[in-house]
Amino acid sequence: MAWFRRSQENIQTAGQKKDLPDGMWTKCTGCGEIIHRKQLEQNLFTCSKCNFHFRIGSKEYFDLLLDKKTFKEIGKKLRSVDVLKFVDSKKYSDRLEEAMKKTSLYEAVRVGTGEVSGTPVVVACMDFSFIGGSMGSVVGEKIARAIDAAREKKQPLIIVSSSGGARMMEGALSLMQLAKTSAKLAQLSDAGVPYISIMTDPTTGGVTASFAMLGDVHIAEPAALIGFAGPRVIRQTIGKDLPKGFQRAEFLLEKGFVDMVVHRKEMKETVAKILKLLEN
Repeated sequence: MAWFRRSQENIQTAGQKKDLPDGMWTKCTGCGEIIHRKQLEQNLFTCSKCNFHFRIGSKEYFDLLLDKKTFKEIGKKLRSVDVLKFVDSKKYSDRLEEAMKKTSLYEAVRVGTGEVSGTPVVVACMDFSFIGGSMGSVVGEKIARAIDAAREKKQPLIIVSSSGGARMMEGALSLMQLAKTSAKLAQLSDAGVPYISIMTDPTTGGVTASFAMLGDVHIAEPAALIGFAGPRVIRQTIGKDLPKGFQRAEFLLEKGFVDMVVHRKEMKETVAKILKLLEN
């Protein structure tokens, strides 16, 4: 009767159960599908079942967008300093150190030169994992240097945005980067050099209010959250319910704020076609 007491060689007890290595499997936020890490990487960090786009860093985006071994970084070791001696729940200087250790990055953006299907470009890509991809004085400076490099080299500029907005731990110094990057892009436009803005989830706040929405061509990843203030803040301000899908890429495409919504698998091919068209 007490069958649960059986002990056979082919029956594994709870104590003998082997745990799977951490990070081998990932649960899709979109549909709940369990995906093997290698399968996810091969699918460019998108769900094969529902097409949900996982957030990725600058390294992964450079790998999928640029030709192999063409990326050369500019201003790699530029890093922020705590000029205001800002403290909230912890010191801003401590936050910076923690972010650098956690991500192995110096800042929330990486910039450099490379090639897209043989076309030389200047490229910048933000990392949301570094303090929410927030734009401080160094992020603004690196974006400005990327713009200057594109203008001097007469090479198209590509910026991949992923940010929660301005870095308020730097106060007005952070907000000044909106004007700085916008002015630099005006110079780029006057020089006749094209700029392609790629918006990923999320692209919000001061980044949206500056360089992310100033491209000659705006491309968004599917279902990416794009906007200035968050939906909750807007709802409280206007006192009305927001439309379904508000601030998602497809909604912005319908309203004309973005030019196209492109799956990550097709991103390089799409950008290459746009660059060839602009060259001609």
